Amino acid sequence: MRDHFQLMADYNRWMNGNLHRAAAALSADALDAPRGAFFGSILGTLNHLVVADTVWLKRFGGEGRDAHWTALQAVAGMPMPPALDARPCADLAQWWDTRRKLDAVIVEWIGQLADADLDQVLQYRNMRGDVQRRRLSHLLLHLFNHQAHHRGQATTLFSQCGLDVGVTDLHVRLPAVD
Repeated sequence: MRDHFQLMADYNRWMNGNLHRAAAALSADALDAPRGAFFGSILGTLNHLVVADTVWLKRFGGEGRDAHWTALQAVAGMPMPPALDARPCADLAQWWDTRRKLDAVIVEWIGQLADADLDQVLQYRNMRGDVQRRRLSHLLLHLFNHQAHHRGQATTLFSQCGLDVGVTDLHVRLPAVD
């Protein structure tokens, strides 16, 4: 199961690079233009991915978590986003800097997980402050599924701007088997 999550972390980083390449082809005004998307604009959608990943990584590294998950220390000092539609990154350069840092944390942290860690039940508070308890493996599935969902929205927005993000299928990132 850990190998599966490592594959997803690598794929996530690769796809975020593809989004950045597409976004870099647009002006700042085009990135922030209202497009009728759930988070308004392309930049709003990209910001939501940063917000959600920050929230989850801070929850994963919360009090009482395993000390051997040292990769999560990189997000400990980051502020908790106040809302899912927060805009912590004012422009593409700031988004890309933050995105690369978060992706590096995700890849490194997944590499630090032991198989037994995946069965841990994590207790955390949702955005309303309600206490939740979920198995780590299930939360990781959510993390990666959520990223794919909103990256799909972003690729649609890029397509509407006449930009091709390129191949988005996971199978191109799968290791070949002899």
